[in-house]
Amino acid sequence: MTRDDVLDAAAQVFRQKGFHGASMSDIAAAVNVQKASLYHHVSSKQEILLELLERALQILTDRISRVAAQDEPADKKIRQMIRVYLQLLAENADLSSVLLFEHRSLDKKSHTRHVPQRDKFEALWRGVLNEGVRAKTFDVKDIGLTVRALMGVMNWTLTWYHPDGGKTMEQIADEYADLILNGLLK
Repeated sequence: MTRDDVLDAAAQVFRQKGFHGASMSDIAAAVNVQKASLYHHVSSKQEILLELLERALQILTDRISRVAAQDEPADKKIRQMIRVYLQLLAENADLSSVLLFEHRSLDKKSHTRHVPQRDKFEALWRGVLNEGVRAKTFDVKDIGLTVRALMGVMNWTLTWYHPDGGKTMEQIADEYADLILNGLLK
């Protein structure tokens, strides 16, 4: 058993039971070891949660930053960023669920450590929206609000999306991009 095995199991347990509903015993059972053996790899649930959040944000930041850095118009970048983001959420459902729904369980010290990483990720989206405003491609009155709205729409997808459903994640991403870029008006 490795630390990664513990973290993967913890993400699954946190997704199923929530951070507060999960115990170290649940995590130990998921990796088929005694609870005491976990403490050779991690010191607490809080440490596990913070590391899972950091891992999730690192994956997202790495991939989204590559798209944001492309030499493409802002509207094409946003469309691709939405696709990549939703695909990553779907491919890493346990980890994504922890990131989206359990971050509120961080203690004050861990929260302080987490916020700069979250802000760095959101800054990628703000940067591309600002590019679009400067190029007169976008008419955005409040960049921060727009990013939060976009994140909210995309993040909520994790609660209802099923791979066997009527649409692929790529189709959903394209429809979200159309909605964001074109709006509802005919």
